[in-house]
Amino acid sequence: MTNKKITIREVATQAGVSISTVSQYMNKRFDYMGTETRKRIESAIRELDYQPNVVARSLKVKNTRTIGIVVANILHNFSTEVIRAIEDECHNQGFSTIICNADDEPEKERKYLNTLLSKQVDGLILFPTGGNIEIHQKLADESFPMVFIDRIIKEMTVDSVLLDNHRAIDVAVEHLIENGYERIAILTSSLLQNVTPRIERIEGFQMAMKNRGLPMHPEYVKGMEIKDLNRGLKRLYSLKQPPDAFIAGNDLTLMEILKFASEEGKQIGREMGLVTIDEVDFAKVYAPPLSTIAQPTFEMGRQAASLLLNKVRGDVAEPPRIHRYAPQLNARASSRKH
Repeated sequence: MTNKKITIREVATQAGVSISTVSQYMNKRFDYMGTETRKRIESAIRELDYQPNVVARSLKVKNTRTIGIVVANILHNFSTEVIRAIEDECHNQGFSTIICNADDEPEKERKYLNTLLSKQVDGLILFPTGGNIEIHQKLADESFPMVFIDRIIKEMTVDSVLLDNHRAIDVAVEHLIENGYERIAILTSSLLQNVTPRIERIEGFQMAMKNRGLPMHPEYVKGMEIKDLNRGLKRLYSLKQPPDAFIAGNDLTLMEILKFASEEGKQIGREMGLVTIDEVDFAKVYAPPLSTIAQPTFEMGRQAASLLLNKVRGDVAEPPRIHRYAPQLNARASSRKH
């Protein structure tokens, strides 16, 4: 038999006990359980190679005052600041946090979800990869406290906290046009996993250019693996009419643009205008200072934590919805023609 076919009922039958007794054993409630009974259950589990349903076991009775956080990629400045705000809010309300980094890998995310659920966390805050909808849906169906950040799973209705990405790109495009740029390109990380902010920022760019009557060059829109962005930039500059300005879809993309400019001797703010999504620590001190579209990261993190803790306490006044936050333009020299 395979692991998937073994049920708690079969374990109970093999051990000669009730299903509730096996359940008590799995949840380590041994107060009224004899040693012989425990041995029979343990033997049945081993012989049948029974693998308990971690999700089902987590939907239970005990409070641990612990919140699990699974972040898609902790290297993003956005993620670090949001997590800090979540941790602060949870700490202030008497909850501990366990933080896991999925590296944008669904399999790693699944492993961490199972680990956190087995530790009986009271709720989850997720930056979902989109590759584990079946687990997320199971939790939602059982009303397990859960909040998404920066990502939406369209098939599900879950409280989700994220930027108004269409508006963010519209602001960036408008700012570059006001400063005399017309051939604007947008670069972001890979689009293969349909990650919400990346898709929405590309959509926002296309709408912003169309609404202003500017030509949309398909080759000016690139979603690539970070390691391939340098090659993508070289291809853009080999065009007969290369872009005169760039929007970086996130901070990791920004770093690749800055490296390219340095290696190729391109002067930011002269030969290439630049606006990046997300404020970065070095934006004000870089030469020239970098124009950014900032997200209210700490406010977003606090709201995500507050939404989740209200669910944990059973204090929920309205159905789940998408909570959008307005972007803020920080205009600096990288987007002004000199």
